[in-house]
Amino acid sequence: MVVVKLFASDKKINMNSNIARKRIEQLTNLLNKHNYKYYVLNQTVISDYEFDMLLNELLLLEKQYPDYVLPHSPTQRVGSDIDQKFVHVRHRFPMLSLSNTYNRGEVEDFNNRIKKIIEDDVEYICELKYDGVAVSIRYEKGVLVQAVTRGDGLEGDDVTENVKTIKSVPLRLNGDDFPDDFEVRGEIFMPHNAFEKLNIARQKDGKEVFANPRNCASGTLKMQKSSVVAQRSLDCILYYVVGENLPHQNHFDNLQKAKSWGIKIPDNMARAKSIEEIIGFIDNWEKNRGSLSFDIDGVVLKVNDYAQREELGLTAKSPRWAIAYKFKAERVSTKLLSVTYQVGRTGSITPVANLVPVRLAGTTVKRASLHNADIIEKLDLHDGDEVFVEKGGDIIPKIVGVDLGRRLVDSNPIEFVDKCPECGSELVRLEDESNHYCLNSDECPPQIKGRLYHFISRKAMNIDSLGEGKIEILFDRKLISDFADLYSLSREDILGIEKLYNEDGKERVVRFREKTTVNILKGIEASKNIPFERVLYGLGIRYVGVTVAKKLAQQFKSIDNLMNADEQVLLDVDEIGVKIARSIKAYFAKQNHVTLINRLRDAGVKFEMEENNNIVSDKLSGKRFVVSGVFTKISRNEIKELIENNGGKNVGSISSKTDYIIAGDNMGPSKLEKANKLNIPIVDENEFFEMLND
Repeated sequence: MVVVKLFASDKKINMNSNIARKRIEQLTNLLNKHNYKYYVLNQTVISDYEFDMLLNELLLLEKQYPDYVLPHSPTQRVGSDIDQKFVHVRHRFPMLSLSNTYNRGEVEDFNNRIKKIIEDDVEYICELKYDGVAVSIRYEKGVLVQAVTRGDGLEGDDVTENVKTIKSVPLRLNGDDFPDDFEVRGEIFMPHNAFEKLNIARQKDGKEVFANPRNCASGTLKMQKSSVVAQRSLDCILYYVVGENLPHQNHFDNLQKAKSWGIKIPDNMARAKSIEEIIGFIDNWEKNRGSLSFDIDGVVLKVNDYAQREELGLTAKSPRWAIAYKFKAERVSTKLLSVTYQVGRTGSITPVANLVPVRLAGTTVKRASLHNADIIEKLDLHDGDEVFVEKGGDIIPKIVGVDLGRRLVDSNPIEFVDKCPECGSELVRLEDESNHYCLNSDECPPQIKGRLYHFISRKAMNIDSLGEGKIEILFDRKLISDFADLYSLSREDILGIEKLYNEDGKERVVRFREKTTVNILKGIEASKNIPFERVLYGLGIRYVGVTVAKKLAQQFKSIDNLMNADEQVLLDVDEIGVKIARSIKAYFAKQNHVTLINRLRDAGVKFEMEENNNIVSDKLSGKRFVVSGVFTKISRNEIKELIENNGGKNVGSISSKTDYIIAGDNMGPSKLEKANKLNIPIVDENEFFEMLND
């Protein structure tokens, strides 16, 4: 072994290239082993000085022999000073959010719902709910190749270079018994000691301190320079293994296997087979959360067995086999200054309480939503009341009560407005709804601007060079009043215009400079390539979200077919109910909406589905399939692709409209029972292949 001291940057080690290559490999593996022991196992084997000596030797050798640098070298964690642009990446497996609950009774309800579906014994895994930033990390052949934030669950930002700087995340896995390609998901967070150290340093430098570790971790992960991220001491705990060929058929054993590969999994997990054991776990950590070196805001409960998870299935937004129990929120009291009213893009009126600023759960709270007139009445809210404020899920401030003992004798009750605060129109409360609405949708400024914000948003037209501030300026200057106006903007229209904002005593200017102008016009032009399903979502038809827009686009293929569909035809579409169908018909019944669509079409916006180049036949045309279970020859996703590529349609749940069920191993007994009851044919993967080859 070559003994070295701390080297100057121009120092060299004398050895031939073959010995250097072997030494680089030896040092890389040795230092990664020490990193794993220190950051994952909390074991200190060598001193910091000894570690630094080895690292300096490796740095020097890599500088002399750059061709021999390994992708999993610990030197790759220092990050780069080059600014990076975050690329949007679509998740191969959606990152669904969990349903939340705040009381023990709903945890019992969750358990009871599962017991009604699953006849066998159910084992739960109880885990901590980390207050950080969700991330999915992909390994190929044991090497970290990509890290993506949760984003909207369907796509997130590629933060690979920043995640590589986190020392508890292995760049290369141990052993050789891992799948060739899989993902592991978890939470990136900032430990308390790192957060405090960072804020002390910022205070000394006269910089604004961070409000809480979660916000700091989130901001750090999205920094442009990974070299700065490397200095922030982020940590990561990974709690979910995702892939097609996992070693075990349950969550707990796969996590234990991941631990043997060098992945940092939760220390504080427990298996539970009864509601009493679950409540015991919740009680313990609600009481002892302060003993941890990082923040948690609750507990997560997951069904352990994958076959049972498959049987329980998913909703559009969350799995039915998991739930998050959120700890009781911190509560503070402050004075109500006034109530103002906001107008949403659908005309919904939301009352907002303006408060004397107060610190709550790490941030300063000045406002809290009152939601609707019923909430104001239920709280019996008066002018100048002292109110109790909590953060729902430790995020959204809400008023939960009034300190009646401190109410002023001559105070008046808060009365909900009867006219739109923006355009003066009479407000209407629709049947079976708690909100009041301004129906003057074509002339009420906040509704028009809200629809424009929605149209340019990421899930819709994704014109990311525009934002709410710039849309507001363009609207105020009367350059745009609807979506189609965006496509008539020119460089001469917008170059140089600006607006001065004064927020909380701080002035800022939004200005359309040359580069900004070019990017906006490029973004608008690029939006003409956005697929029909997202254009349809961008129109902002009430109740038509991302999922419904996709189903409608796939069913009707063009905006003309959709406009001409009667209510019954709409109701025949999977998951379209009466409320959605009537909303669609009402939207297209307005001539100004039809005119707007025609103007957008003339501008080049897509209002037809593109042909699927993967379509190979129409053998399954008109047939609806449910795919369930574990398959041996190809994956479930590949079967679904084959269905669509041969003209068939995948549906999520069994109904009388289902034509076939393709069943693999461990298909849930309740699905089997329902299929038999409805007399739906069940085929295995071999029979499915025969259908395609027939």
